Amino acid sequence: MDVLSDAISAMRTGRPHASRTRLHGPWGMRFQPQQGAGFHVILQGSCWLLPASGEPVHLGVGDVVFLPRELGHGLADAVTTPLVEAVPEYEDGSPIGSLHRDGPGPLTEMLCGAYRLDQSRLHPLLTELPDVMHIPASIGRHPSLRGAIELLGRELQSMQDAGFETATSALLDVLLVYVLRAWYDSRPADESTGWGAALRDPAVTAALRAIHQHPATPWTVQSLAARAGLSRAAFAQRFAGKVGAPPLAYLTWWRMTTAARLLRETDLPLRSVAERTGYATEFAFAKAFKREFGTAPGRYRSGGGTSG
Repeated sequence: MDVLSDAISAMRTGRPHASRTRLHGPWGMRFQPQQGAGFHVILQGSCWLLPASGEPVHLGVGDVVFLPRELGHGLADAVTTPLVEAVPEYEDGSPIGSLHRDGPGPLTEMLCGAYRLDQSRLHPLLTELPDVMHIPASIGRHPSLRGAIELLGRELQSMQDAGFETATSALLDVLLVYVLRAWYDSRPADESTGWGAALRDPAVTAALRAIHQHPATPWTVQSLAARAGLSRAAFAQRFAGKVGAPPLAYLTWWRMTTAARLLRETDLPLRSVAERTGYATEFAFAKAFKREFGTAPGRYRSGGGTSG
């Protein structure tokens, strides 16, 4: 287990969806806000990203843009081209669609799509990201990300091949991991706070892995400090400074996030959910869960949602 994979798993809901987009200029598309993260990969040609706020961003072949909070945005062959609603075509419930537009201008080919995320439990690893993450193509940098893009491009060239949907969905999952990894790997080496710094800090990462792998363990600041190889005081200060929360506060947050996922995705009895997240009794678990989510675990599981 690793922290980045766990963070993605905790937030993801449903399958990613994407469309193979082939547009001849002039063209302009508008993408509405949604409960998830959007992305575009430029496979051929170039275009402009028009974010909800901020300056336009020019995108070229091999560029990736990731929008962790899909606030709505536009894409166009030129910043002055009028935008129309983007409406990909999907067949038979497939998560992979297509969008084509003819015109006299040059061709731009893209992979456009989105990941569904539980906005109520976004991991802080994502909440600190900027609204627009532009990862330019660069020879020799991020080879895993470039490899995933190349494989996706090949799959999209023949959408009728056997296993196309399975392969593409798996590659979209891999793409998300590589995009986030590339972004955090590109952070300044002297960055002292934030999750980029936390993921590069062996001591903090050791404690995070312990929490993620064994949320039911009755961790204390001292026992986590021992995992990190630091004194209690040094560890507490270092962890809070980089993660943005004290160790035990993050432990509680992760336990509740894990519990919510178990309630959504499994039929485990409440007693088992409580045990797996470090609570000795159902009562203690239910009390902590309601304090965090504003509703009882049973009601949350049945789709009652939160009070807020």
